[in-house]
Amino acid sequence: MRARLGLSPLVVVLLAVLGVPRVVAHDLALVGPGVNAVLVFAPPLVWLAVVMARRVPHPLLTLTVVGVCHGVLLAVTHQLLWGHAFTEAPALGGALAGALSPGAEAAVLRVFAVISSLVTGTAVGAVTGAVAWALGRVRRTS
Repeated sequence: MRARLGLSPLVVVLLAVLGVPRVVAHDLALVGPGVNAVLVFAPPLVWLAVVMARRVPHPLLTLTVVGVCHGVLLAVTHQLLWGHAFTEAPALGGALAGALSPGAEAAVLRVFAVISSLVTGTAVGAVTGAVAWALGRVRRTS
């Protein structure tokens, strides 16, 4: 895996972990918008810097894998902090309001939260990887 990604599995996981403080800060409402913005953008910028500095062979693949790991950590952290993140439990709305038992409704919401976290993490990794790939192409042509 290291040869393909250009980073060890430990480094991949450590890069993904950089996004966890933002999830905790968000779910527990610990920071304001300014600090939140730093916590949102700093991890992908660090990912980009590491990939560029190490000249990984496949930055899009590498950072997509980092993003998937980040998505898993987002999902786990959101689930662990679920009870603290909401002053009242979230509920389905519209035509689905009250259609399910409270337990089923909670399960549906949690499943969709996990899916959302995985998609978000993967997308952030892929977009950052695409930027790294483009920067690598520019660097090679100049």
